[in-house]
Amino acid sequence: MLLFAVCLAPLAMLAWDVWRALAGDLEALGADPGEAIVHHLGEWGIRLLIATLAVSSIARLTGRPSLIRYRRMVGLFAFVYVALHFSAYFGILAGAELAALLGDLSERPYIIAGGGALLILIPLALTSTRAAQRRLRHNWRRLHRLVYVAAVLAVLHIAWLAKVSYVDAYIYGSLALLLLGERVFQWVKTSQKAQQNSRQNV
Repeated sequence: MLLFAVCLAPLAMLAWDVWRALAGDLEALGADPGEAIVHHLGEWGIRLLIATLAVSSIARLTGRPSLIRYRRMVGLFAFVYVALHFSAYFGILAGAELAALLGDLSERPYIIAGGGALLILIPLALTSTRAAQRRLRHNWRRLHRLVYVAAVLAVLHIAWLAKVSYVDAYIYGSLALLLLGERVFQWVKTSQKAQQNSRQNV
């Protein structure tokens, strides 16, 4: 319940700022309210996406596999924020016009990267249930490894979007690279152990 409240808090804060702006507080969302809304949702989308990857790594490094049960909620919230980020961009900045969206896709590569991340997260969200995990079996793990690809695309989205400072891109990129490196290390370690056991059984 606490984790749910923590993940929901950024959205509640945004709703409060929107209410204040509608009530006449010009400082609630700054000079460009639409841009502020889109930025807020996107920022928390990538934060929760990185947090989703971190849950798995922390569970492995601390030897507490029970922490994995929190990954689904964090991952679903990451998808919600990313989906709302795109919806806000399309509805507010692109004016809900498909022509404007297609024009941006051809002129702004960061939108392609962000859209790619969203497209990857959609099937991951749809198959996040235990029933899907049982149905897909080993393919479920393979499918959900694409979350690392989504994280890389999200970092590229921020890096290409940056106009003045690349600090956020460096921070999120470093965290994603670190977590991906830990996952690769664990995979190599498991593969080597499996090979050793195979040789011993021969």
